[in-house]
Amino acid sequence: MTFPCVTFPCVTFSDPWIKKFQSLVKEISSWSKDSTKVGCVIVSQDCQILSTGYNGIPRGVVDSPERLIRPEKYLWTAHAEENAISSAARHGVALKGATAFVSHYPCSRCAGMLINAGISSVIIDTGTTSMREEEFIVAKIKFAESGIAVFVLP
Repeated sequence: MTFPCVTFPCVTFSDPWIKKFQSLVKEISSWSKDSTKVGCVIVSQDCQILSTGYNGIPRGVVDSPERLIRPEKYLWTAHAEENAISSAARHGVALKGATAFVSHYPCSRCAGMLINAGISSVIIDTGTTSMREEEFIVAKIKFAESGIAVFVLP
């Protein structure tokens, strides 16, 4: 996969495209009412934004403050990656071969969704969550076994 001036898997993290999408992920994550503030931007091989998502209550479901308090929030919220993938599906946008930029390392469920959506690489910012470490271990294994290129930004 290539971006202008960037060739995967030899990514130059100072590349302007990486910085632009990293900045956009940060902005999109700020739209979340959840304290964790996770964002996802999915882009095509030629740097076109295909879809975005942030963690929050699904469309049409009552978005009340008490639903964002632990532990209830785990039952009510959709993750940023889930929202980006479902938004693309809602609008008929194919994600095969795309790159997902995310603010936090994906959980195992979201890793599976990214894989099944056809994402070919994931670029991860330095955000942290309170999820169990096992979530991320399984996600890493899923990415490795499926051949997804994963890059964690410095």
